Amino acid sequence: MNTYGGKSRTLKFKIVRLYREEGVSIKALSEKYGIAQQTIYGWCAQYRKYGKDAFVGCGKRRKEDAKIRKLREENEKLRKEIEQLREENERLGGEK
Repeated sequence: MNTYGGKSRTLKFKIVRLYREEGVSIKALSEKYGIAQQTIYGWCAQYRKYGKDAFVGCGKRRKEDAKIRKLREENEKLRKEIEQLREENERLGGEK
């Protein structure tokens, strides 16, 4: 069972569906399942943003998030290489 924050992905989708499609109030869902209303609001926001890709689980990333992280890491590596090349150029008496 895929859990995150102690609640299964399936349960999160069920609660969001009950709210969105069946009109069950956040308050009623909170009381029935013993989950804070703010948590349910957060789940609904995640669902609105990511749809079926919401609630990926602890330590996992959405494909888009993984791509962004890889690009950021590559960008940082290139910045360091540029800085090293500038320093080497200055050391060799090149232009600034």
